[in-house]
Amino acid sequence: MPPKFADTRRELAALAPDVILAHGGSAVGPLLQATRTVPIVFPVAGDPVGAGFVDSLARPGGNATGFMTAEYGMSGKWLELLKEIAPSVTRAAVLRDPNQGSATGQFVAIQAVAPSLRVEITPVGLRDTSYIERAVSAFARSPNGGLIVTAAAAATLHRALIVTLAARHKLLAVYNERSFIAAGGLTSYGADYIDQYRRAAGYVDRILKGEKPADLPVQTPTKYELVINLKTAKALGLAVPPSVLARADEVIE
Repeated sequence: MPPKFADTRRELAALAPDVILAHGGSAVGPLLQATRTVPIVFPVAGDPVGAGFVDSLARPGGNATGFMTAEYGMSGKWLELLKEIAPSVTRAAVLRDPNQGSATGQFVAIQAVAPSLRVEITPVGLRDTSYIERAVSAFARSPNGGLIVTAAAAATLHRALIVTLAARHKLLAVYNERSFIAAGGLTSYGADYIDQYRRAAGYVDRILKGEKPADLPVQTPTKYELVINLKTAKALGLAVPPSVLARADEVIE
């Protein structure tokens, strides 16, 4: 944990605010180490149960609650989308953080749909920069490959590198959220973070009115968004199928 953030979490806990809004497990975990009394609401979290932030989704039980980034079953849609965009893909590297609890659930969901789509799955750990570069470069040496980038703080940390590698090796890639597409990635399917924050604001309001995080269930997304970068598609020599374009919530040109 960066020293600066360690100082910040202690300062926040010492101030004893009425509620803290914290984005992602990398923020929620350290805050829970600093306080078990100040209410914490997370608009985005991968696996709050596995990470120990809450006792269960229905009954969080502690001082934190909020909203997950996805139901694990949704992860299979990343592979379905990749295959729909590029039917020739027969191999997919799944970039994931094996140290993150949600990584297993996401990977299992992708594996479950792989046989029916006739795609071979290869896990790639989101470790340091040099490892990611070596692993993706090695995967790209064989033809008909694509990438799936799962929801993980490490993926966001290495976003620029991953997008650059996909472009360099002409790998069609499906990402878990919009920021990768704004950075030049091909397409993403994931929770609408703006909607997540709106819903989190509702929880903040309820807590300020006297309700306890322990009694507010952790919820899964109700709104997902499909984003496509046509400029990237053109650079890859890809014609995005009309059926996919028709479903897109946003098209970047």
